[in-house]
Amino acid sequence: QVQLVESGGGLVQAGGSLRLSCVASARAFSGNRIGWYRQAPGKQRELVADVSSSGMTNYADSVRGRFTISRDNVKRTVYLQMNSLKPEDTAVYYCNARVVVNVEGAFVDKWGQGTQVTVSS
Repeated sequence: QVQLVESGGGLVQAGGSLRLSCVASARAFSGNRIGWYRQAPGKQRELVADVSSSGMTNYADSVRGRFTISRDNVKRTVYLQMNSLKPEDTAVYYCNARVVVNVEGAFVDKWGQGTQVTVSS
């Protein structure tokens, strides 16, 4: 069973902070890259940040220096600490697990239900 459950979204003023959490099932978490994506109204879903199973991180240019992604392998949880939030960060944020399905490295993308982040100006 592959499950991802996000939490931590909400309404915050510009310049504020939020921390998103993504709790993953063992099948979703173990050995897989986990990422945060976001989708604003009328826009395509975009990668915000991701972290590999070994802890290597990657960030979109628009959030680098403001957001930090981390993973807790004991709790099977990935966090997205968002600081210095801007109105343009407003979106639904989705947790994604790239689940490897065979030894050749084929994978399937699994998604959580999303959590709304709204940043007021």
